[in-house]
Amino acid sequence: MRLVDRDLAVLRELDRWRFCLSRHVRFLCEFSSQRTCDRRLRLLIDAGYIDRRHVLYGVPSLYFVTYKGRTLINVSLKADKFKVEQIVHDIAVLDTAIYFLLRQGVVLSDITTEKELHQQDGFGVRQHKPDFVFSQDSKRFAVEVELTPKAKPRLTKNLQENFMAYDGQRWIVPAAQAKITQLLEQNEVIYPGIEILQLEEVTDFVKAQQ
Repeated sequence: MRLVDRDLAVLRELDRWRFCLSRHVRFLCEFSSQRTCDRRLRLLIDAGYIDRRHVLYGVPSLYFVTYKGRTLINVSLKADKFKVEQIVHDIAVLDTAIYFLLRQGVVLSDITTEKELHQQDGFGVRQHKPDFVFSQDSKRFAVEVELTPKAKPRLTKNLQENFMAYDGQRWIVPAAQAKITQLLEQNEVIYPGIEILQLEEVTDFVKAQQ
């Protein structure tokens, strides 16, 4: 196949997010329609640059960069590892990124993913990183998607670290997880700059764009 710039963009987005659903690729790479996007993904699969796997029941196929694709975009040739139990969370992270792109006016090039943040740290002791970070109006914001409660000390530690490193932090929490929201609200006085969004607001908005 004849590769074009958008094909390289697809490979880069799949690499930096570790995987995407086809609907995520459509928005991240600005395809005119889902059908056009799916056709191009099929060509990239046939050419060996990406792979598609059905991993979790009830969840659409995940798209990954292959060894050949990694070689093309000059990134680490080591395949990304992911945990099955994290797939739903990681899909919510991608939905949140698209929400900020379409609803909040964030520019894709101003988003740094968790994987990229860890790469910037090198090979030292692995530290907690936000799910992604974005820059806007000369400020940097941490984004955390919290689907299930963490131990209070751990969540508080993440809040503190984000407060020290960024100008603000956005937390995406399901409506049913009132305990998480309550803990975040209790810390707003100590760590100003916390904003809480309901996950349902994010996912409903993204679905409406399809």
